[in-house]
Amino acid sequence: MFKLSKKVEYGLIAMKHIALGGEKSPCSAKEIASHYKIPYDLLSKILQKLKKQNLLSSVQGTNGGYVLSEKPKNISLATIFNAIEGFEYILDCGTGEDPNLCKLYDTCVLSAPLQKIQRQLNIYFNSTKLSEIL
Repeated sequence: MFKLSKKVEYGLIAMKHIALGGEKSPCSAKEIASHYKIPYDLLSKILQKLKKQNLLSSVQGTNGGYVLSEKPKNISLATIFNAIEGFEYILDCGTGEDPNLCKLYDTCVLSAPLQKIQRQLNIYFNSTKLSEIL
């Protein structure tokens, strides 16, 4: 079954927490990690990846932390996933654009149907916005 990685799960938790905090109230990595019992070092790395992809902005200072760079209705779940883990596919052959990624590509009976599922997942996660999980 399709399963999100812990990194993506923690990233979604953090993004939701930050979104609920609002634009004017930065959330620190420590605050989020403590509230959800997430390992602080791992969460810090995830938040840095999200910042690097311009999904988050950091606010410096005593009451600093992170705020969303965009409104939740403008951030797709796929953008969050890809910022954290890169582009992942159900099968190693991924999009099917490079059959050399899989030794079984020519005889595989799973490639075509799972690529169809992958396309549907991509459509769903690209069209589902952060605002829909708030």
